[in-house]
Amino acid sequence: MNLEFVRNFPLFCIILTLFSGPLCMISKGKTAKYINLAVITAVGVMSVFVLAEVCISGGSYVYRMGHFPAPWGNEIRVGPLEAFIAVFFCVVMLLSMVGGAFERKTEMEESKENLYYVMVNLLLSSLIALIYTNDLFTAYVFVEINTISACGMIMIKQNGHTLEAAVRYMIMSLLGSGMLLLGICFLYGLTGHLLMSNIKESVAAIAAAGTYHPPLMVAVGLMCVGLAIKSALFPFHSWLPDAYGYSSISSAAILSSLVSKGYIFLLIKIFYRVIGFDVFYNSRVINLFFVFGIAGMMFGSISAARENNIRRMIAFSSVAQIGYIYMGFGLGTTPGVLASIYHILSHAATKSLLFVAAAGLCECSGGSKELSKLTGAGYRNRMAGVAFTVGALSMIGFPLFSGFISKILFAQAAVNEAGKMLPTLIALAVSTILNVVYFMRAVLIIYTPTGYVSSEDGRDYTRVQMRMHPEKSVVFGCFILLNLALGLVSQPIVELCSRGLGMFS
Repeated sequence: MNLEFVRNFPLFCIILTLFSGPLCMISKGKTAKYINLAVITAVGVMSVFVLAEVCISGGSYVYRMGHFPAPWGNEIRVGPLEAFIAVFFCVVMLLSMVGGAFERKTEMEESKENLYYVMVNLLLSSLIALIYTNDLFTAYVFVEINTISACGMIMIKQNGHTLEAAVRYMIMSLLGSGMLLLGICFLYGLTGHLLMSNIKESVAAIAAAGTYHPPLMVAVGLMCVGLAIKSALFPFHSWLPDAYGYSSISSAAILSSLVSKGYIFLLIKIFYRVIGFDVFYNSRVINLFFVFGIAGMMFGSISAARENNIRRMIAFSSVAQIGYIYMGFGLGTTPGVLASIYHILSHAATKSLLFVAAAGLCECSGGSKELSKLTGAGYRNRMAGVAFTVGALSMIGFPLFSGFISKILFAQAAVNEAGKMLPTLIALAVSTILNVVYFMRAVLIIYTPTGYVSSEDGRDYTRVQMRMHPEKSVVFGCFILLNLALGLVSQPIVELCSRGLGMFS
């Protein structure tokens, strides 16, 4: 295929996902479902071609829409890291949608099914745009699209829990969006630019001259705190447990794995491509990230250990995992950021697996989500039990799985930072012990060979064997292979991420 033509694919991906939304809206539910799966697959395939192109060329490139230069034009910037993240997000989203297909039939009204696929397509569009855009205001626009579509995915079930969760999510997200927009306005006032590369040149000149330092630091602080709120960094996480715990299975898997990671990836771009990592380091915002990241690791793990609802337990675990990522940022080094990027991949691959597997365990236990009612569920739904166990071991950091690699990378990054080494290693150890407490407790419960009579439907689930849907078996298998790939073939992935991160600046 012509390499010059392939360079258009990132823009094609954004346009395709945007225009497929209205197409799903006028289609029937089943047709909209196939359109959605086809769009995700097409975007994933195009992203693979883009990844191959940038790897072969050995560099990154800038695509100017309309061929207008700055400050009138809008740009897309593509490198190995952006292309790889796009491919990875498409794989996780496709598996999450297929894995939750059966539950969606009962979780939402048939008349609203096509609306759900509109939201998913818009969400994918916003994620791809956040990955590729080189324009800060365009990023803000797609942040808002991401917020609206995610809120729609939460409340599609139309019950009290999801409506309350959606309202909480919207309030916190709008607060974060407002702070992000204020930060962008400050930067525009200081630099006169919206393209990331142009802003960075102006910021470097301002920092070198020592002028306008307070407003620059205010802009940095506003953008960082705004995106931290939107990605549920402790203590801004209050919306997360209900949003993940009560929404549909596909929504919970996608929201926990991808939505917050899109905001975090934008934050990384702001570190390197907008502010400059040296300016960001000198702003001391990293120290706040470090403190709140460790606090999130502890609080999220303790809250998960106290939960008896399996889905809320997994949701609180996400608070802890977001803490890991921000702790890596707080180390203030490139190895720390690289460890955070790898943890983004590990968490995305694992958390979707846990939510889909938990749905299978609940399904064979009379629909109950209480851990005390899931006794023996691993025997009744063997594939879901194996999948949940793999996800639990990965979150703990067991060798062979993805979580082990990211925790090793965090530890290695911390060793080079004398002042932060001890707190980081202690936090990793304590959080890992807490991970063992609540995840192994769940694994032991689902493999305790006793059953019960469900109080909800009066049926004896002691010896019931669930008939596994073939597509779910494939999804579980793919998620497990993805975890093993991240755990066993980590070096090429780390090198690719490191090379791509080096091209950010």
